[in-house]
Amino acid sequence: GNLYIGSAGTLARFLPGALAVSPAGTWKIEASEQLSTRPIGPIIAALRHLGAHIDYLDDDGYCPIQVTAKGLVGGNLDISGDISSQFISGALLASPYAMSPVTINVTSTLVPSAYVNITMDLMQTFGASVTCNPSFTSLVVKPSRYAGKERELEADASTACYFFAYAALTGRRIRVANLRPDTNQPDFAFLKVLQKMGCTVIVDDGITVMGPDVLRGGFTIDMHAMSDQALTLCAIAPFADKPIAITNVGHIRYHESDRIQVACAQLNTVGVPNVQRQDGFEVYPQLPHAGVIDPHGDHRVAMAFSLIGAVVPGIVMLDPGCVSKTCPPYFDMLASLGVRVSFED
Repeated sequence: GNLYIGSAGTLARFLPGALAVSPAGTWKIEASEQLSTRPIGPIIAALRHLGAHIDYLDDDGYCPIQVTAKGLVGGNLDISGDISSQFISGALLASPYAMSPVTINVTSTLVPSAYVNITMDLMQTFGASVTCNPSFTSLVVKPSRYAGKERELEADASTACYFFAYAALTGRRIRVANLRPDTNQPDFAFLKVLQKMGCTVIVDDGITVMGPDVLRGGFTIDMHAMSDQALTLCAIAPFADKPIAITNVGHIRYHESDRIQVACAQLNTVGVPNVQRQDGFEVYPQLPHAGVIDPHGDHRVAMAFSLIGAVVPGIVMLDPGCVSKTCPPYFDMLASLGVRVSFED
């Protein structure tokens, strides 16, 4: 069949392997214009090395592709971890169906390893045999089959962080249920950042965040392990009492947008002084003014910078529909919290 995956980068990394393990079948995978400019070469090369038959239908390394299923052979695989952990997860998810064991050697720093750990945990839950060494540089998958079972999914910490940041900005109280400290989700650590900024965090059978009277800044933070929240901190940093510097997130330049460049451009649009660096940025205290935010089709840019509109009137968000990738009702949820949201053609 023909499959259109829109702008879903996760599907572009996970679906080819899921199709390739079938004993027969041919699929054409097409993507949106935006996703078709994002490289998928590492996962396709990995799957080919394991025996998959996948062809590029246009430019090498990018969608569209054609998967001709003939199963996987298995073997040893070297794959880099310095751009996206999803390339490794994509190979892992397909590997139980290979005819022989698969050993994945991670050849460079894994960003971030927590998501690979989540992948392995779910694989084991559904019956796969997968192990790794403590440094996540060698992962071994033995031939097996997944077995259906029920599993309750916890709340998405990445999406929850936007609402926790809303509490930080407005001094209000926000509670998110079904999220606990024993989660493997790395973005849960963003709560420690908010505490550093003066927020109160209460943990029971959910997580409650209460914003302070004044957000505190004056620190530099390595956000490598929770890089999806670099934009969230960027959006609330102008309201802190001192500058905030974010480092070691150079890999987010290769996500749905060049998130470092795009974030700094949006700060410039609303009059917030900042310094862009190769691996991050520094944001200085300055009340933003009204402006038009262009998220460049990136859901996380849109969700993060919309938060400014909870405090500053006149914030206009172009292409708000891009948030549908992860949280379709996002703007309705903001409106339910008291933010004035109106949609225009």
